[in-house]
Parts: sequence; C-alpha cells; structure tokens
Amino acid sequence: MKITFIGAGSTVFVKNIIGDCMLTEPLRDATVALYDINSQRLQESKAMLDTLNGNINGGRAAIETWLGTEQRREALRGADFVVNAIQVGGYEPSTVIDFQVPKKYGLRQTIADTLGIGGIFRALRTIPVMLDFARDMEEVAPDAWLLNYTNPMAMVMGAVLHATGVRAVGLCHSVQACVPRLLERLAMEHDAADTKWQIAGINHQAWLLELKAAGADLYPEVKRRAAEMNCAARAGGGKHDDMIRFEMMRHFGYYVTESSEHSAEYFPYWIKSTHPELIEEFNIPLDEYIRRCIRQIERWRTQSATMVGNPGLGHERSVEYGSRIMEAIVTDTPYRIHGNVLNDGFIGNLPAAACVEVPSLVDRNGVQGCVVGDLPEPCAALNRTNVNVQLLTVEAALERRRDRIYQAAMLDPHTASELSLDQIASMCDELIEAHGDLLPAYRGNGV
Repeated sequence: MKITFIGAGSTVFVKNIIGDCMLTEPLRDATVALYDINSQRLQESKAMLDTLNGNINGGRAAIETWLGTEQRREALRGADFVVNAIQVGGYEPSTVIDFQVPKKYGLRQTIADTLGIGGIFRALRTIPVMLDFARDMEEVAPDAWLLNYTNPMAMVMGAVLHATGVRAVGLCHSVQACVPRLLERLAMEHDAADTKWQIAGINHQAWLLELKAAGADLYPEVKRRAAEMNCAARAGGGKHDDMIRFEMMRHFGYYVTESSEHSAEYFPYWIKSTHPELIEEFNIPLDEYIRRCIRQIERWRTQSATMVGNPGLGHERSVEYGSRIMEAIVTDTPYRIHGNVLNDGFIGNLPAAACVEVPSLVDRNGVQGCVVGDLPEPCAALNRTNVNVQLLTVEAALERRRDRIYQAAMLDPHTASELSLDQIASMCDELIEAHGDLLPAYRGNGV
C-alpha cells in the first residue's frame, strides 16, 4: 500500500495523519511518499516520521521524499491514498495580500480562507494546482482516493469533482468538534455515548439539525442557555468567543458548525462600517487569521526542535478522519464520517452542483454520501448565499473567466453589504495584479 502526502512540509499535520496510520494495523506497512516544494520543511517531516516509525511502528513503514513539481508524478505513482494539505502562496505573500488589499477599500475580514474576497482568491490560486495533482492522479494513480484537507473546501472540492474523474472527499474538523464544544461551553453535562445528533449543510456552514440525549431533545435548553449568555455579554459582562453563532441560532433556529470568527464573515450582518459598534458588542476578532499565522510561524521555531529533534517522540491516535477512512476502505469495515461531496441528491433544497457536507458511509466501495433530505428553509437559504459564490468562483477557475471573479465577489454576502459594484470590480483587479504569477491568465480585461 502507498500513501502519498501532498504538502508534507506541514509537519504537525503529517504527524497526526501518518502517525495515526502507523497505529492502525492494516496501514502500518505502507510506503509513505512525502511531497512538498520546500526542501527544508520536507526533510524536517521526514526526520520526524523516521523517528516516529522506529518508536511506535517497529520501522515497518517505508518513508520516501519527493521534492518539486518535476518529482510530483513519481510521488503520486501507484498511490492508494493521497492526502492533500497544501497552502498555495503561504502566509507571505498571499495571505497578507488577501487582507491588505480589501482593507484599502474598507473591507475587513477575520479568517478569509473559506468565503468572502479572501476565500475567493485563495480558491483561484489553489484550484489550478489541485487540478494538476488530480490530473496526474488520473494517469499514475487512477484507483487512489484523494483525502483533501485544504481550504476553501467547497470550492476546491467542487472544482476537482466537476473537472476530473478522481475519487475524492473533503474533510474538516468542524463537525466532529461541534456538539462536544457546544455542550461544554453551556455547562451541559452529557454522556457522549448517549448523545445523538444530526448535522448537514455546506463546509463551515453545516447545521446542527438535531441534538438529543437519552431520547430527550436538548435543543430547547441549549437555546435558553445560549440566549442568557449572549444577553449578559451584550450588557457588558462575560464576553465570549461564540457570540455570533449564538445570535444566529436565536434568529434562525439552528446552531452552525464552524466558529463565530469564521461565521462573522459568511453573513452580511456583522462586520459593517455603518455599525462599527457590532465588532466590540459581539467580540469579533478582525484580522484573526493574520495573528494566527504569525503565532504559528513563531511557535514552529521552538516546536520544530521538540518534534523533529526529539528521539523519544511518540504519538496517540488523533481524531482525524484520514486513517479511519483508509482502514475502512482496506478492511471493508464500515465507518461513518461527515464528508464534503457533490450534492447528488443528498440535500434536496441545495443546488445539485454544490459541494455539500453530509453524513457519509465508508467501506470498500469508498466514501458514499447519505441522503439527508431538505434542510430547514432558513438554513438552506443562508447556505445558498454562500453556494452562489462558490459556484461562480469554481466557474471562474475552470473557464478562466475574469467576469465570473467579479460576479462571485459581487454576490458575496459580506462584500456586497459593504462595497459598490465598481469598488468590487476595482478591488478584484488589484488583487489579481497583486497575486501575479500565482494566478493564471483570465479571459476578459475587466469592466
């Protein structure tokens, strides 16, 4: 068996995914092909995995490294599973550009990796690279499963699944963490084994449709406690970092999976130049992703020594889906995940072309989405405002149409609530120019 990891310079994430595989009996003898375009980070991940392989796996895995675009096909050749964790453009220059250029137009963001103008341009520079990987897979690893962890999830997966024949699923942490963190935040004790929940929607905007324990509906108490917390916070005491989601649940009836700092920029209600008081009132962390990137860069300077240079390095199996998907496919032992797949009738009131996040069964047949039915109409309506942007961005990337970039931005809920059509077009032009060679050429010369 061969597992190829694309973006293997992400050493911490490599440890989680491949470390999990080393603790999973059917996967322990795999050949692991690490691929990256950064030689130093690639070698750091190799050194870390060599240590881990000896410490927890008896040296049973074979660890290979492949560097640069000229070695990409060989890294993928014959793979059974391909794990993707790339970030095209990195923190500098691309993430900085995604924040700085919109800020000149008065458009502020929190995370900018999923929707909004930042999400659109992250997709535009990521999709072409992902299609190159996918087309190589079609030729040299036609039976492989692509497990994608790269954002913006819905746009990247939508492009790959629409444009290629690769078998792929998108994976995200937000569904797994949703219920435990919600109940912990609200001080509602629960037995995980006795808690039943249902979640479906789109990535980073899936909805907690049902929450029960011992047959009792927990949602009324969740809503009561959440409303009390937000009421107290808005009155000046006890600010917390989930105020956006609690407020959206109060108005629309359902809790959304992804964090409040993410959700703040998926809707038109929160980051508004006409109502700057909302930023403080609802504890919205503008420019949060920039701060996280800086902290991560600083942290790695010390973390690399304790991880890469640690002869006693160990590992405990993480909550990541990756190794469990591989195990289920290899052993035909059914396993349930939440996966990002094309909407093949799984959610009735979202477009068929959308990439949706739904319960999915994994066995030797691969990842198979499960039918959810219609979402509550308010939830579907909010999803569709995001799906509009995703579909137009995918079309812009696949057809190289500049007008679709403008239209995606013009339909983005947050961007449209702040800027005029001319401002949006001008901002897109400036972003295209700033990203330079990280973006392909588009048909059309602007408006």
